Amino acid sequence: MSRRIVILGCVAAAGCASVWLDRLIFLPDASVPDPPPGVEERWIATPDKLRLHGWYVPAREARAVLVWSHGNAGNIAGRVDVALELAARGLDVLAYDYRGYGRSEGRPSEAGVYLDAEAAYDSVRERGLPIICFGESLGGAVSIRLATARQCAGVAVVSTWTTLRDVARRHYGPLAALVGKRFDSLARIGTLSVPVFVAHGDRDEIVPFALGERLFAAAREPKHFVRIPGGHHNDVLASARLLDTIAEFAGRVGAHLCGRGSAW
Repeated sequence: MSRRIVILGCVAAAGCASVWLDRLIFLPDASVPDPPPGVEERWIATPDKLRLHGWYVPAREARAVLVWSHGNAGNIAGRVDVALELAARGLDVLAYDYRGYGRSEGRPSEAGVYLDAEAAYDSVRERGLPIICFGESLGGAVSIRLATARQCAGVAVVSTWTTLRDVARRHYGPLAALVGKRFDSLARIGTLSVPVFVAHGDRDEIVPFALGERLFAAAREPKHFVRIPGGHHNDVLASARLLDTIAEFAGRVGAHLCGRGSAW
């Protein structure tokens, strides 16, 4: 067998592995109901000419706006109750669906969801409010990367990992090597110069609590960590204490940015 054929075979295998991994990583749900009362429908254009669907939840007197990047499964409808709770605490919330999720066009990929986050951010910039990059699980990794590409007031992540490979190692052992360097939050978080908020449930069965601690340790000051006792991966946002603390963080960041708050 010629060396060229071997090389071509490896390239083809790598391409197949990439498609296979994307199908394991991204689990979209196309079913999105009409928005509930108090929620505005939004359409967002991406740099590569796709249309993303989003919901905007305005607060009565907003102190900041959260650009919410959700997890790898479902769509924006799954967390609308939490978005409404955050709006009641004085935060505007833009929840958007990645490409291929809900009513959004396209097919998800790591590079694609990064473009989606940038487009979502750009769509709220004109409001003039401090922007917090907010995400849960995979969305936390997207939010951390967004903060390296856009100027934000702060970053808040919940149930987020160091690297996707670290999570895969926990569940699949040596096969984690196939993940490569995808969604490497550990390499990025230390480059951020804005306030960072990290929260994690100490009973998280998907992304181990220790990974949240390591991610937080790698961030620069100012930073704040919240441990949610008994919190699992999918129910941690049910904690009213966590939502209160997120709103407090966002309000403090916004006040500091506007010169009204104390130094961090």
